[in-house]
Amino acid sequence: MHGTPASHLASLPEDARLKALLETTEDQWFDRKSARAAPKDLASLLVALANAEGGTAAIGVHDGEYDGHLLTPARNSALRQAAMDHTNPPVRMETEEVSVGDDRSVLLIHVRPGDQVYETSKGDAYLRVGDETRKLGFNQRRELAYDRGSAQFEGEAAPGASTDDLDSDQLQRYRDAIGAGADDPTALRARSLLTRTGDLTVAGLLLLGHSPQQYLPQALVRVMRFSERDPGTGSRQSLESGKDRRFEGPIPTIIDQAAECISQWMPKRRALGASRRFEDIPLLPDDVWLEGLVNAVVHRSYSLAGDHIRVSIFPDRIEVESPGRFPGLADPTHPLDIARYARNPRVARVCSDLGITLERGEGIRRMFEEMRGLGLVDPLYEQTGGSVRLTLAATSRLDPELESQLPAGADDLVRMLRQHGGAIGTGEIVEESGRSRPWVRTVLETLREAGVVAWEGKSPKDPRATWRLVD
Repeated sequence: MHGTPASHLASLPEDARLKALLETTEDQWFDRKSARAAPKDLASLLVALANAEGGTAAIGVHDGEYDGHLLTPARNSALRQAAMDHTNPPVRMETEEVSVGDDRSVLLIHVRPGDQVYETSKGDAYLRVGDETRKLGFNQRRELAYDRGSAQFEGEAAPGASTDDLDSDQLQRYRDAIGAGADDPTALRARSLLTRTGDLTVAGLLLLGHSPQQYLPQALVRVMRFSERDPGTGSRQSLESGKDRRFEGPIPTIIDQAAECISQWMPKRRALGASRRFEDIPLLPDDVWLEGLVNAVVHRSYSLAGDHIRVSIFPDRIEVESPGRFPGLADPTHPLDIARYARNPRVARVCSDLGITLERGEGIRRMFEEMRGLGLVDPLYEQTGGSVRLTLAATSRLDPELESQLPAGADDLVRMLRQHGGAIGTGEIVEESGRSRPWVRTVLETLREAGVVAWEGKSPKDPRATWRLVD
């Protein structure tokens, strides 16, 4: 079972609640703890949830067994006070005791996503990543503090909007997804889509609003198709006539409609398909560009007014550019090492509830695997002054015969040169790759002989000599 029923556990029959808690997969938002847990030990989980996307801790179920009978009144009270006594500042949370039948009960602690960095009374900061509670180092904590300054726009009250602006169909779809009843007044609070004073949040408007762009005109996706590899400018612009569309509405609608458009406009080639017949094969696999689109919509910086997400379709590639730089905890030069961290935790969680995302931190890795499986170059992430650009190119990786002659990791150098987009010195390549100079020189010379890279210098020992990819 994916996702947690904890937010609406009370709506289940009593005799079904314990089974649901035991079978629910522990994930970004849900964890089980034994009733033996000490309040100070529980604090690290509360801090991790608050520093990430919020979530629920179920106390009294552990290792597939119920041990809620150990929740004496004194222990129950101490656990309810764990945030006040052992976190700084106190994590915002609500508690409830839910009967699971046969005079048994569990304690549920619902943690709201925070708007600052939380720590334990010992001074340690944690972050919930997947089903793990990770302790943050000094630099990670500093970057998290920086991110918190811009990450919580989605949690603010939507300017000028109210719950009257919600789309009834989207609202019902959301309620069904989280297991809430049609008239459940707590449904919006279950995912922090209302402020503490009951106002609709920016996230609630973006996800469920009938027309969010009335209040947030930047919340749209623009899809364009170009006839040439270069978009050009002025009279040389290669934007195709009638191939420029803007998609508005709530986030689920935007993603569905933009994805349908991209699929229709995607360049295709005639090739032998799995059916052993020649058929039209899309330039890039659907799973890859769809992941890029969804990531852009879910994780963009919605506080940046005046800019929107752009999907540019070229004959040889797709580019997805979204407002806002990578969060400080993410290093775009090593995309496969990026731990999942959501700029918009409320948006991310509801999109997971709706099945739009899996939110297991595997999306980027899946894109790389798909591209590599087809023999295409890796996805390329670049940061501009105020945006992130993802390039998915239908360019072949190294020739298999050449690749078999190179040591493992040689394709990393090719990817590095492609990321720089220009010439780069040997010393820079050595430093950035973490490889030895002799290894780097050997690989580069082999690539040079194969015509993959070019060397530019005045003499064999020119200290200013550089390497670049051959176009």
